[in-house]
Amino acid sequence: MPAFEYRALDDRGKVRKGMLEADSNRQVRQQLRGQGWVPLDVEEAHGKSGDGLLSRFSRQGRLSAGELALVTRQLSTLLRSGMPVEQSLAAVARQSGRTHVERVILGVRSKVMEGHSLAASLAEYPRAFSEMFRATVAAGEQSGHLEQVTEQLADYLETRQDTGRTVMQSLLYPGFIFGFSILIIIFLMTYVVPRMMEVFARHEEGLPFLTRLLIGTSDFFRDWIWLVALVIAALIIGFVRAMRQPDFRMAVHQRLASMPLIGGLLRAADSARLASTLGILSRSGVPLVEALAISSQVVTNLAIRDAVKDSAARVREGGSLSKAMERSGHFPMMMVQMIASGESSGELDRMLTRAAEYQERELGVVVNTIVGLLGPLMLLLMAGLVVVIVLAMMLPVLEMNAVFGLD
Repeated sequence: MPAFEYRALDDRGKVRKGMLEADSNRQVRQQLRGQGWVPLDVEEAHGKSGDGLLSRFSRQGRLSAGELALVTRQLSTLLRSGMPVEQSLAAVARQSGRTHVERVILGVRSKVMEGHSLAASLAEYPRAFSEMFRATVAAGEQSGHLEQVTEQLADYLETRQDTGRTVMQSLLYPGFIFGFSILIIIFLMTYVVPRMMEVFARHEEGLPFLTRLLIGTSDFFRDWIWLVALVIAALIIGFVRAMRQPDFRMAVHQRLASMPLIGGLLRAADSARLASTLGILSRSGVPLVEALAISSQVVTNLAIRDAVKDSAARVREGGSLSKAMERSGHFPMMMVQMIASGESSGELDRMLTRAAEYQERELGVVVNTIVGLLGPLMLLLMAGLVVVIVLAMMLPVLEMNAVFGLD
């Protein structure tokens, strides 16, 4: 039974929007009239979205990380209670409380009611459910353990959401300090310094070097700040356009992956995501080669993603996963050793989960350390710049006092 999105006038003349399941557009209009409402628009909900620029930023057919984690947890709980899939989806849609979430879930349910599998129904909404999510659900359906698989997915999604939220909250204070520092410096250089330096404008050739440098910088900020903004905007736009080219994007990602600090963080984050996804897929019964191909999609760095695909090709030829990963040089040695231990003991899925937990823990420690240092570093940088500005303004005064004192 398909889902329809409607817009109607209620008995008070207020416009109402919502979703209804029915056999046809006509039946939806009859249901609305039965409530005393006047139907305005009734359209069948679709998961596919256009390719235009507006569709890229719209929320149609898309679920946020938090919404997807909540929907998966609710679905897992209902399935474990013994409720059929279609009834579980209907209950999740009713509990969502958000129109776009309800539209997606009811659209999935309508496909299930037509006889499609849950994984195939999820494929109608690729912006909401990733390939990894759909492949894991498909494996759960084939093995008959859908409730266990959805529970594992819920745990995985909630962990990723918590990690992302923690990082974002930790970055709020340094980000605020950095933005506030930039505004203060711009204000000093464009408004305060010019007024203070008017006194020394006639004797600029006799001023200390630091003062003359500050006056020149202030004049540049005041006269050419718009040009600087345009150049920065042009560079950003040019870089974004260049990143659409596969060769340039790969070169940038390779450079990032090889950098000392940033590369280590990228490798640790991608390795954690890869190991966690591989663990879920392996426990769900997905073959290792297929699991590697699917898991490569969660790797953000293209150079590391190519290393995962190369490892999958070597495993397909009969090679060892740990040796293939070690040969690429992109994966932490501890993770490689844990995978080798899992391969030798026949418990690869368990060791992958442990490797993911270890990588996430190590990454969390590094990120928290870096974020913890950013705040004090921003304060020191701002204090140093303010001291330089004040010193540049005070040096001429001190020299004048010294001259008058000698006289």
